[in-house]
Amino acid sequence: MIFLIKQNIGIVNALIRITCGFTLLTYATARMVQRPWRQSSLLIAMMAAMKIGEGIVRYCPVTDVISRSMTADENNHTQNQSEPVEPINPS
Repeated sequence: MIFLIKQNIGIVNALIRITCGFTLLTYATARMVQRPWRQSSLLIAMMAAMKIGEGIVRYCPVTDVISRSMTADENNHTQNQSEPVEPINPS
């Protein structure tokens, strides 16, 4: 089963993610060579690989979740505005 996802980041954003991902991956690899007993370098390498993958595929799950929640909030806001509001009569 093939899932087609909609790309949600632009070309410039993808190139920045790829560049930062490769930079962090290089940094993490150098740290793993110097201090192989540290686990933080492995975590940095996994996060860098995720950024590289996001840049290549041009899909970011965090951006997708935020945009979906914002559109849901806008839909709820427009539905609440359609109800008539009773004005306050001070007399």
